[in-house]
Amino acid sequence: MTDVALPPVASAAPRRQVAAWALWDWGSAAFNAVMVTFVFGTYLASDAFGPDERGTAWLSTALAIAGVVIALTAPVMGRRADGAGRRRLWLGVMTAAVIACTAACFWVTPEESSLLLGVTLIALGTVFFEFAEVQVNAILVHISTPATIGRISGIGWGAGYLGGILLLLIVFVGFVSGDAHWFGVTEDAALNIRVVALVAAAWFLVFAIPVLVAVPDPAPAPSPGGGPRRESLAASYRALGSTLARMWREDRNTLWFLVASAVFRDGVGAVFVYGAILGTTVYGLAASDVVLFAIAANVVAALGAFVGGQLDDAVGPRRVILGSLAAMVLVAGALFFASGTLAFWVGGLALCLFVGPVQSASRAFLGRLTTPRTAGEVFGLYATTGRAVGFITPALVTLALALHPDNRVVIPVIAVVLVAGGLLFARVTEPITRSAESVR
Repeated sequence: MTDVALPPVASAAPRRQVAAWALWDWGSAAFNAVMVTFVFGTYLASDAFGPDERGTAWLSTALAIAGVVIALTAPVMGRRADGAGRRRLWLGVMTAAVIACTAACFWVTPEESSLLLGVTLIALGTVFFEFAEVQVNAILVHISTPATIGRISGIGWGAGYLGGILLLLIVFVGFVSGDAHWFGVTEDAALNIRVVALVAAAWFLVFAIPVLVAVPDPAPAPSPGGGPRRESLAASYRALGSTLARMWREDRNTLWFLVASAVFRDGVGAVFVYGAILGTTVYGLAASDVVLFAIAANVVAALGAFVGGQLDDAVGPRRVILGSLAAMVLVAGALFFASGTLAFWVGGLALCLFVGPVQSASRAFLGRLTTPRTAGEVFGLYATTGRAVGFITPALVTLALALHPDNRVVIPVIAVVLVAGGLLFARVTEPITRSAESVR
């Protein structure tokens, strides 16, 4: 198998820059875990906004539109940040927009007339979040070396999981569960849920500031004339097309990785999307235990991300990804034939253990294939390909349930997507890991 040469090694970053960068991931769980997944998204899908699952349908539609916007624009946004060399500015603006959308959710009262405002804010927040994450992923290339990028990526993913766990516990104990809430907050007009939006916004704000202060901007990508690259939006799209054509001619390994990783990331993401549904409908998990399982799943995934990051630097991201995908397929096969709550806890947590390494190693793998001056554009493509194939698992689940209406069939569907992604990824060659100075 032919190895792929890496771009020039960047110098190592101080530990405080790595810590500041990881704190953004820690804080970002306020939007992903609290707003979209477990608290506010559930609130919008409740019958407070109308009958017949109206909220679910509207939220799904809004998120689908957001996905299309992200797929069409993320690479160009990343490219323009590369050219200007003002990555912190772009990250700060996009993060501030996410925080503003999150805080504005406080005004989404439990009435049908507020539903459009709620789903619009979540959809806009999702778009801005993806744009911000492109910059965060690109910064990884600047604060790591080929010898440390796996570990640092794992630290970021693990911090995101742990931050989500802690914030979920805070809002669950303080505002969501029980009748007596902190600071005298009542449940009138769902105030206890709407206050969570303010808490989440404040959480993200506090932990997003360090990276904007501690990590310097990279040098801008040069223009043909030698100065910073400045181009119109139309020129950015034309240049993106040229980049894809050049990748097809000269760097198919990176292009193939973008496609393969999009497929297996779709399968990996489905573990969390369908986990609670399978637990309650197939394995008898009590509804009251779903939050406990979610917390445990995030703890295990964080552990996997930390350990996977260490293995990434030791044996290479390719082995970590293929090994983790193979383990997930084996666990899914065993879980398919098992029954009972204990089997779900053991099998479900085993799956989550390998989710973190796949996510962390995928980001680190692409970081090894790109350069600091093109990282924004390439990680934008990473976001785009992920969105472009995000329909695969849901579509296969819909088809499988139409043929055999039993939620247990979701398990082999996820396994098939993981196998397909793994087979595609098997064609991707490993970047050469050169010795480099570790993070100080």
